[in-house]
Amino acid sequence: MLATIHGDAPEPPAPLMNQPPGQRRSRLTVAGWLLILIAATPFAARVNDDLHASTRLGGSQSAAVESALQTRFKSPFTKVALLRIAGAPAADSPAGRAVLTDVTDRLQAVPEVSGLASYLDRDDSLFVGEDGSPIIIVGLNPPEVSADAQLAALAAQLDALRPGLAAQYPQIAFQWTGEAAVNADMRRISARQTHMAELRVLPVTLLLLLIAFRSPVAALLPVLCGGLSIVVSLGIVAAVNKVWPASILVVSIISMVGLGLSIDYALLIVSRYRDSLREGLTRREAVLEATAHAGSTVIVSGSAVVIGFGAMLMVRISEIRSIGLGGLIVTSVAVLVARTLLPVLLDWFGPAIAPDSVGTEAAADSATLWRGWARAVTRRPLAVLVVATLPLLLLAAAARHLSIDLPRGQWLPDSAESVKVLHDINGVARGNFGQIIDVILDLPPGVRMQDEAGWRAATKLAHTLGRDPRVRHAWSVTGLNPMPLGGPEILGRLPEAVRHRFVSEDGRSTILELLPRKDLVTPDAAAFVRELRAADAASLTGIAGAHLEIGGVPAFNADYEDAIRHTIVRIVAGVVIATLLVLSLVFRSLLIPLKAVALNLLSVAAAFGAMTLVFQDGFGISLVGLSRPIEGGFPIVPVLVFCIVFGLSMDYEVFIVARITDCRRAGQSDEEALVEGLAGTGRVISFAAAIMVMVFFSFMFGDFVLIKILGFALSVAVLLDATVIRLALGPALIRLAGRWNWWPGA
Repeated sequence: MLATIHGDAPEPPAPLMNQPPGQRRSRLTVAGWLLILIAATPFAARVNDDLHASTRLGGSQSAAVESALQTRFKSPFTKVALLRIAGAPAADSPAGRAVLTDVTDRLQAVPEVSGLASYLDRDDSLFVGEDGSPIIIVGLNPPEVSADAQLAALAAQLDALRPGLAAQYPQIAFQWTGEAAVNADMRRISARQTHMAELRVLPVTLLLLLIAFRSPVAALLPVLCGGLSIVVSLGIVAAVNKVWPASILVVSIISMVGLGLSIDYALLIVSRYRDSLREGLTRREAVLEATAHAGSTVIVSGSAVVIGFGAMLMVRISEIRSIGLGGLIVTSVAVLVARTLLPVLLDWFGPAIAPDSVGTEAAADSATLWRGWARAVTRRPLAVLVVATLPLLLLAAAARHLSIDLPRGQWLPDSAESVKVLHDINGVARGNFGQIIDVILDLPPGVRMQDEAGWRAATKLAHTLGRDPRVRHAWSVTGLNPMPLGGPEILGRLPEAVRHRFVSEDGRSTILELLPRKDLVTPDAAAFVRELRAADAASLTGIAGAHLEIGGVPAFNADYEDAIRHTIVRIVAGVVIATLLVLSLVFRSLLIPLKAVALNLLSVAAAFGAMTLVFQDGFGISLVGLSRPIEGGFPIVPVLVFCIVFGLSMDYEVFIVARITDCRRAGQSDEEALVEGLAGTGRVISFAAAIMVMVFFSFMFGDFVLIKILGFALSVAVLLDATVIRLALGPALIRLAGRWNWWPGA
């Protein structure tokens, strides 16, 4: 095949159809990627406008309760926003009631509002903050437009009201929070911080690439591939989001992983191309050589990363699935760009990428350095094994104390206005409005709320739960009774809208809303939900055959944690088994895949240990931009870190082992193949890891605590993997195993 390639002498231009097939394919490849980029850019530019910051958990009890609120009860408060009127007179004063009346009248006229709950409904002090400010629960209809537009319409109504009220109350302000408001702010902040992270890392990335290649064009190629991969992937996600809603976290993941992987793959292929030129091959031959060897390595490496992200689709949580989907997309795009577009660019810009006088001496010095290190490892593999393993095991031991409970403190970004309002409301409210628990009582067959037995059961349940020290107040239909001795006949006197809010149409079910005390933190609220679900409904209601369903934010949090705990073992097993199969088929070996998986697990454990020491134990916590340790963690973190790190860590293992395999097939001994394999990839891995660490590290400077933890964990994992594990521990194990590494294939 190489014998048919002509030299590098320029040829006179010819019509497209008369040019060699390779030239036509090259132009079609570039044109195809340009068309894809043009098509994806408009979608990518708007991706943050449509992605959601909330999480969905299909098939859970909390989701079933939410559905029941919409269908069986026709509750106007399935989706809500919270409004605090700051700077107004106390709600229980005549002036305050007048202001509250003006506000509620204005909101009730808005089509987006399905219902209101405030101090005006009944003289309930729970809707009055300790500072006297009114707190209104605003029920929201499913938006016909975006949630952002829905909130904008509500804010516009009150903005039109404010000038008239400001004449009497200059400090009056309408402060919105709740899921929709927080989601809108999260989208804006995520877009801004992702952009800032990319701007921070780009100059450092270009500098490192310039040092690596000593050529501006060669330094720009990996960045170009990374930018193309990110834009195209975001465009695909934006299109998929129309039918499968995705989480806002996917933007940060695509940016981090897309840039890091694209640079890794470009570094590998460009370095192999330059090595081939130094060996005397022509530009066309060098392109074919790099594509055949390094390009195949990219496919194997990408397959390992895809396995990690694909495992996330096993979890029923929407944000984890969307991150897995985003990772699958960006990895696939990065591999396609590296395998199709990059070889064309190498062929077109070859002289600028690898001029004869640039980089040869530096590359030779680097190869000599890594060759010397490899010979040192092969001489004393056991000593290297002990010295490299001990610190990693000590770091991994700290992971035993890793907590995956929800954080107890305030972890949402304070730069979001809705988050500030949420904290303000929590500070002045008489209960925890962000942790309301919905309890549905399903009566046994033959019993309805219109019956005395059903009414007594609901009354007993409300009294029992209302006396729990964790509950500030229990709202129920039985509590709406103005007469202490009244019974189910009261239902006929209630307005239909109020009755349907608490009692299903068939009368078989009723709902209680529990307002927790303000000091009940998120993990304790989730524990309360688990306790209610495990309780005997008959003893709580006094009627046999009764059944309870628990929903609300605390119930969702409990379902969220349980879904991850029940899936994590299957995820780990699936990733490990799939990786073993892929590597066994590629390298025709049993020991190489087992060693790679074991080292990956050690890398993940060390990253977990570092997370524990910093974010939970507080060692160096100020260096990551936090004032104190996090009390708890995030259930999503172990899944994300394991799946992402396991895939990315395999990158460098595949790079090294593939190069060693090539050397063995060229006739070198096991020891010489190990030395030359490390010498040929050590420089690439060093620069690739340094850039990837910088990419992940740049995301630690934002306000999202979850992204901060991910950026830290991925930085540590890649740093340890590319230094201690792949360049010391891994080669030592290969040297000790000798020819058994390649059994049964060799």
